[in-house]
Amino acid sequence: MPASPLHQPATPLPPDWLVAAVVADAPHLTGTQWQSLRGGRVNRSWRVADCVVKLYDPAGHSPLFPNNPGAEAASLHHLTGSGVAPEWLGQGQGWIAYRHVEGAAWVRDVQVVAHLLHRLQTLPVPAVLPPGWRSLQGGSTAIIAQTRAILAQCSAALPEPPATDVGPSSQAFIIHGDLVPGNIIMSATGPVLIDWQCPAIGDPVEDMAHFLSPAMQFLYRGTVLTQRETTSFLAAYEPALADRYKALAPLFHWRMAAHCLWKAERGDDDYRAAMHLELAALQP
Repeated sequence: MPASPLHQPATPLPPDWLVAAVVADAPHLTGTQWQSLRGGRVNRSWRVADCVVKLYDPAGHSPLFPNNPGAEAASLHHLTGSGVAPEWLGQGQGWIAYRHVEGAAWVRDVQVVAHLLHRLQTLPVPAVLPPGWRSLQGGSTAIIAQTRAILAQCSAALPEPPATDVGPSSQAFIIHGDLVPGNIIMSATGPVLIDWQCPAIGDPVEDMAHFLSPAMQFLYRGTVLTQRETTSFLAAYEPALADRYKALAPLFHWRMAAHCLWKAERGDDDYRAAMHLELAALQP
């Protein structure tokens, strides 16, 4: 298996227009050095003093992972003071600024992530869907339809998954929508979730599936979770929720394989190896 590019190249210098826009919004940053940050696979970001400035790639959207700066701004506004997300500082056309979180990306201890998701799932759900947020009630029918829509944009085909019949979730929680290792920062006060550009309200097993995905673990951490780690992660949940994930897992692997195929056909070659990991997880 080829190695996964764990360390993305440093982001180049920011465009002049972005520096001007940020300084106009925050004059105290005039003359401050912009330090490129590594790790993002789609957008570009820099540390500027105690801020992070994130510039969105207009072509960074995928059928599975939206790339919506307005949605991220709405998320950080809603989650202010919760401790699960950075502090929002400002935004402009195609960019957002938030308080820098000191720490490294998550690499081990699945219990920490399970507890972080428990915290997220206890937060109040907005009465009105914030701008850019999606509604994801999940279930077999919705996941199959979403996967077929992704595959309709691909030239290659994938094997069909096992038949699964699970209804929509009766619960509604805040969903991060892109809960991969690179988006979990281990700060001195605990884990914090960054990159809120594809949030939703709905089925909590969506975040569980993204974290447990062999493809996402491989692409961001260089290795998949062991069976022991997966079992330990699911044991932290109430049995009904863990059982719901297990019942939908084949469809989640199929959908992620479709996403990886979509990416690979557009030039992201490392996603092809990731796709095969998802397909292997479909085997009984």
